[in-house]
Amino acid sequence: MPNAAIIAKVQQMMVVVVVVMMMMMMMMMMMMMMMMMMMMMMMMMMMMMMIMIMMIKMLLYK
Repeated sequence: MPNAAIIAKVQQMMVVVVVVMMMMMMMMMMMMMMMMMMMMMMMMMMMMMMIMIMMIKMLLYK
């Protein structure tokens, strides 16, 4: 097997590996974004609940 063929094979392998890594990174980023969005939504919900409770308390104490 000549050296050129081996080098070509290795290059192909490297390209595949890099592409897979990129895909993995993208997936991870998407997951992180989703998690962040979920957290933000949860925080917003909590805040809304707190505000509602505060409002109710204010109305009751009035």
